[in-house]
Amino acid sequence: MQLPYELQLGWRYTRAGRATRRNGFISFISGVSMLGIALGVAALIIVLSVMNGFQKEVRDRMLGVVSHIEILSPDGQALQDIGAVMQDARKNPQVVGVAPFIATQALLARGEDMKGVLVRGIDPALEPEVTDLATTAQKGALSRLVPGGFGIVLGSDLARSLFVREGDTVTLIAPGGQVTPAGVVPRLKQFTVVGTFETGHYEYDSSLAMIHDQDAAKVFRLEGPSGVRLKLKDLNQAREVADQLAGTLPGNFLIRDWTRQNRTWFAAVQVEKRMMFIILTLIVAVAAFNLVSTLVMTVTDKRADIAILRTLGATPKSIMGVFVVQGAMVGVIGTLAGLGLGLLVACNIDVIVPALERLFHASFLPKDIYLINRMPSDPQSSDIVPITVISLILAFFATLYPSWRASRVNPAEALRYE
Repeated sequence: MQLPYELQLGWRYTRAGRATRRNGFISFISGVSMLGIALGVAALIIVLSVMNGFQKEVRDRMLGVVSHIEILSPDGQALQDIGAVMQDARKNPQVVGVAPFIATQALLARGEDMKGVLVRGIDPALEPEVTDLATTAQKGALSRLVPGGFGIVLGSDLARSLFVREGDTVTLIAPGGQVTPAGVVPRLKQFTVVGTFETGHYEYDSSLAMIHDQDAAKVFRLEGPSGVRLKLKDLNQAREVADQLAGTLPGNFLIRDWTRQNRTWFAAVQVEKRMMFIILTLIVAVAAFNLVSTLVMTVTDKRADIAILRTLGATPKSIMGVFVVQGAMVGVIGTLAGLGLGLLVACNIDVIVPALERLFHASFLPKDIYLINRMPSDPQSSDIVPITVISLILAFFATLYPSWRASRVNPAEALRYE
């Protein structure tokens, strides 16, 4: 099948210049434009894949500790008839796990060291239904939380900061104290460390402590659990299920889902991702518009060829098509090269980053700053397809003006000095 001569000439001009001294510089500029587009596309894919992976990794580790939905008493006291609330919650087809809990803040002391902690009273038998703490804790740690035993399970980083290990005792200082003739005396209770857990999420590993819910009720002077935690089949349906429960559960409850609890963090990540997309797209745009200078120089160099084609009957539209093809070829090759490079790096980031960390003896993701300690990556077609399309569109638009100038070349003027 005979290809249109516009395609053949455009492809020939794209490859030309490597063997001749006359067109060598134009070929070099064309190669730089192609490389710029490739690096811009690759950078966009890698950065957005890492941000997707970071968001997914933090979310998954967060939901290993935080429940999908919490049902709380609006006054912070114990829920009335908690068994009925749990039974009603289970009627929703999306709910696969239900567990009672008590959550409050307190101080944890060991000698002169003291830390503010989030204390969670749990039912060790039901807790595995709603979180993954049973799998991240030391073997049998949750089962050693027994009523009246006053055992406590600490996050791994919290235990290290207090210099405690299994078998040591810590003092829990409850808020609110008790009034005596000598004044307000804080409520203190000694707990024995029966194990630790490590979720991989620094915020929880450094500040969460778990005790039996009956022990928590005694220490914090509650009549029972202050809330119910739910696990869903589909975590992305949490907001809809929370709204459904608000309408079906009898009584006045505070119902919140994980998207509302961490709304600020997820919103910040989305804004950052959007801004990075815009900034890196500008890099692709700069590289694409380098094609303008490449094609302008090519048009100047090929004025005699254009004039000869015009005298042979080529129309201005055909001349414009030749140079559009040349610029588009550079854009397509650069975009495809960047796509391949970006996917190659993004799919192997878990190998590349540790190798660089060992090489430079550095940690790129300190977990006390970035919450996780490894570089995740999650390439998504919803990001890759728009990147590819935008790059091709920018390269195409960059070819229009030089191609139009080529179509306006006057054959008589171009051949006057030939």
